Formats: sequence, structure tokens, C-alpha cells
Amino acid sequence: MNDRVIALAALCQSMKLVQQLASVGQTEERPESVLLDSLFRFEAEDAEAIYGGIDGLDRGLRELLALLGQGPRDPAVGRMGATVLALERAFIRHPTAGARVQDVLRDIDRQRQHLGPHHPTVIQRLGELYADQISPLGTRVLVQGNPVYLGQPTIVAEVRALLLCAVRAAVLWRQSGGSRWDFLLRRGAMADTARTLIAPLD
Repeated sequence: MNDRVIALAALCQSMKLVQQLASVGQTEERPESVLLDSLFRFEAEDAEAIYGGIDGLDRGLRELLALLGQGPRDPAVGRMGATVLALERAFIRHPTAGARVQDVLRDIDRQRQHLGPHHPTVIQRLGELYADQISPLGTRVLVQGNPVYLGQPTIVAEVRALLLCAVRAAVLWRQSGGSRWDFLLRRGAMADTARTLIAPLD
């Protein structure tokens, strides 16, 4: 259950940061870095290793608890998250999308190591990867916010990079045994696990 909850927390954190970017044009660096770094941890042993520990998922764990009825929820996070979970299904079923995405990520990783993890070129390429290889596969994630920010190419690229992180988290959730039944039958167990994970961070 730990891996599933960590993956859902990462998904929720991705959605929350997307909403912040769309609304105010910026977001916090550390929560975003944790998500972006996860794209390049190809051989990690478990979900916690993929995100470099629990510390950087504080925002996501709190958003997940809210979605599970343990606090004030952001409807946009749930709406976009549900679309990403559906998009993940289309991505996994596609015969070649997974291999293509991993090949491009490995190429971006080489550039990332040279330029730095948050270089605009790296973010732009991640955004293009999402737009070219994942977004066309299923229902588009509807991002609502301030048109001033959503009209800026750098913000759009960053939003798409975070949507790529969200799909990565959704894939991890499914690989960890997650299914829609979790939201119907295991909400209490997920909330208990999330509270246990977040307790040392409070």
C-alpha cells in the first residue's frame, strides 16, 4: 500500500503544481524538483526511491488526504487526476509509446546532466515529449487558469512537463497494484497510510 499511496501523492502533487502555474504563473521549486527528478530514476527499487524519500511529497500527501475526505479538497486536482489516470491506460496499452518515451527521456537526461535539471531547454523538451507522445493518446487534460500565464510558451512547457510527471506517477500506481477499486474499497486504508507517511513531516 505504501508504494500506491506514494504514487498517488506524486500524482496529486503534480496536479496541484499544474494548477498553481496556470493560476499564478509560478510554483515552489522543491516540490517540482522532486517530480521532475523522478522522470530520470529509471532503475529505482521502489516508489520512495523514485522520489528520493517522502520529504518532497508533503504537498501531494496532503492533497491526497483531502481527496480522500480528510480536508478541504481542490476540485481541479481531482478532475485532472482522473483524466491522467485514464490517459495512463491509453499510454500503457499503446504498443510502442512506452519505449519511445523512455528513449527520449534517456536522451534528455544526457542533456540535463550537461545543462542542469531545470534548464529551460530541458523543460521545453519534457513538455514537447508529453505533447508529442502522450497527449494525443487519449482525453486531453483540461488545464484551467489565467490566460495571461497559459499563453506563455515557457509556462505551457512547464505545465506539460508536470503532466508528464503525473503520467509517470499514474504508471507507478498501476504497477504497484493500484486500480479504481482502491477509490471504492480502500479509501480508509489509503488515508491511514498517507497519515502514517506524513506524520514525521509535521
